[in-house]
Amino acid sequence: MEVRGTEIEGIKLLAPVRYEDVRGSFSEIYNAEHFRQSGIACTFVLDSLSLSHRPGTVRGLHFQAPPHAQDKLIWVARGAVFDVVVDIRAASPTFGRHCAFRLDARTGTQLFVPKGFLHGFCTLELDTEVVYKLSALYAPEAEYGVLWNDPDLDIEWPVSPAAAILSAKDATAPRLRDVPRFF
Repeated sequence: MEVRGTEIEGIKLLAPVRYEDVRGSFSEIYNAEHFRQSGIACTFVLDSLSLSHRPGTVRGLHFQAPPHAQDKLIWVARGAVFDVVVDIRAASPTFGRHCAFRLDARTGTQLFVPKGFLHGFCTLELDTEVVYKLSALYAPEAEYGVLWNDPDLDIEWPVSPAAAILSAKDATAPRLRDVPRFF
């Protein structure tokens, strides 16, 4: 597995080796020893699957506050997404900056997002399935969100606000400047 850093410290892109033959393909999704050797030291306790039927579905931007903060390993099992992470570590020189990536089932590229980041995505294809490995269980009392199109974040989403398909919670989330600093 190839592990690459990104412009924001802590965010990593992972490219699993894919073995292909006439039957299809095989790849190793997660190997604790390979992750440890690559500097990703966390224990995953929960796997989740998100299915979005239509392109333009936006999920996020979300995080869980300590002590329930989560490291995330994300990949697309079917379809494609425009995936976004935003640094919300108050002492970080990249606080408030974001990175965006295209993740799709064809390449199998994975994204590692450590604690201290917002995460969200916009689906690009029909019936997109996103898989998450998480280092902490879901804790509703620790769940927070930030408005997906907060102008202070300057994210160039591939969907307009009028066309975005959102949950009521995501559509009315506060701006980053109005969320307490936890990290």
